[in-house]
Amino acid sequence: MQRLSIPFLSLIALAGTAGAQPAPDPQPAAPPADQPAAPADPAPVATTPPPSSNQGEAKAETPPPSIQGKWTTTFYGFAEGDLIYDKVQGPTEGLGNGALPRPAFGTTPSTYANAHDQFTTSARNSRLGFRFGAPTVNDIKVSGQIEMDFVGNQPAGIAEAANFVNATMRLRHANFKLETPVLDVLIGQYWNLFGWQPVTQSGSIQYQGLPGFLNSRSQQLRLGKVIKAGDVGVEIAVAATRPGQRAGGLPDGQAGLRVSLDKLKAFHIVGGAGSTLESGMVGVSVIGRRFSVNEFAAASVNAINKNGYGLALNALVPVVPATKESHANALTLLGEFITGGGIADLYSGLSGGVRQPALPNPMGTTPAPTYTPNIDNGLLIFKTDGSLHPVRWQSIGAGLQYFLPPSGKVAIVANYSHLSSDNAHAFGPATAVFDKQDFFDGNLFLDVTPAVRLGVDVVWLRQTYVDGVEASDVRGQLSGYLIF
Repeated sequence: MQRLSIPFLSLIALAGTAGAQPAPDPQPAAPPADQPAAPADPAPVATTPPPSSNQGEAKAETPPPSIQGKWTTTFYGFAEGDLIYDKVQGPTEGLGNGALPRPAFGTTPSTYANAHDQFTTSARNSRLGFRFGAPTVNDIKVSGQIEMDFVGNQPAGIAEAANFVNATMRLRHANFKLETPVLDVLIGQYWNLFGWQPVTQSGSIQYQGLPGFLNSRSQQLRLGKVIKAGDVGVEIAVAATRPGQRAGGLPDGQAGLRVSLDKLKAFHIVGGAGSTLESGMVGVSVIGRRFSVNEFAAASVNAINKNGYGLALNALVPVVPATKESHANALTLLGEFITGGGIADLYSGLSGGVRQPALPNPMGTTPAPTYTPNIDNGLLIFKTDGSLHPVRWQSIGAGLQYFLPPSGKVAIVANYSHLSSDNAHAFGPATAVFDKQDFFDGNLFLDVTPAVRLGVDVVWLRQTYVDGVEASDVRGQLSGYLIF
């Protein structure tokens, strides 16, 4: 992305000169050519004002050296427009992992949404962000970030025009980082450490996260450090992050280790508008979570504790490396493997259709007793015997990106993922729960100028329900980006 760097305090100083300040005196005309120019006035001599009367005998302190003008602010982002065709109705701009409408099966007719298509236009993925840099003090480097887009939650049942034209702003990132010679500290909302995001996120004009690929941001306190040994870098990090359930009483714990090779550079597109040159890397990360769910009863008294867990393996491989000077002919492979239980919220919109069962009602009372869980759906599910189980998911994903010579301004990007669960079938009707999903998309990118990118994409998405029914969608999309 291009960046526009602005001295932050210079803007403030400039704003301070506006408003009620008198207009400056007109400058005198230059002397004729045959007359010497008048000598410049001598610079005023700075004096220290005497202490005020209420300071007694205290001496005036020498003010500290000024650091004004050393703050920097970078304004960045992109304006995006999307034209999207789906062969079924229901999917939003971001396909994510939401359930597709079911087709006909046996004597069961197809749902209306499965039998009809839709056409969507949107600009909601447009993004604005600021990065801040403070002066380095005592070898401590301070930076920060605030970033928003317009894919915020909208009220249910609003008109289509309101949903797509009057988009709601959403916070993506808000954090600051302290880099010291000993340890780096990040505080605020940022990409989760689990999965080493966003370095390993693939490119696509589809909204992130792609079906079957990890995609999650979280409030966190992260500690880490990169240890360099020649061209090899080893990064170790741990983080306490927003828990999957507040009632669990503890933050999630995340930890990761990755090894990078600085001599092997991988150029790749991240999302639809981002491009970056990164060192090739392999990484492993884990997550541990504590859940405390109110017991399976109409009037819960006790809590049942369960743990969630996850393991992620990620790689960014420069099959044909790029350089700072050129990424033409670069070929980059991205891959990830995820497995765990109680981690559905770390994907976009994933539940698989699982649901809490109805409470037993042997007496046939009316109304029937209802259970209201204190946890988001799709993470842990009760069985009718009252036992609690984390829903387990496993995914594998890969992305391949090739930048055509001679300029590298044209890129071909393909992504594939497979997502599955070995126990989702036990947590809901076979007609409502899917336990397998396959995703493929192929993208063609064209950088018209460094500020303008165009992309076209064809998507195939299939979900297999527990009863064997396969629901699918075929999507075609055209997107344009103004990158600043």
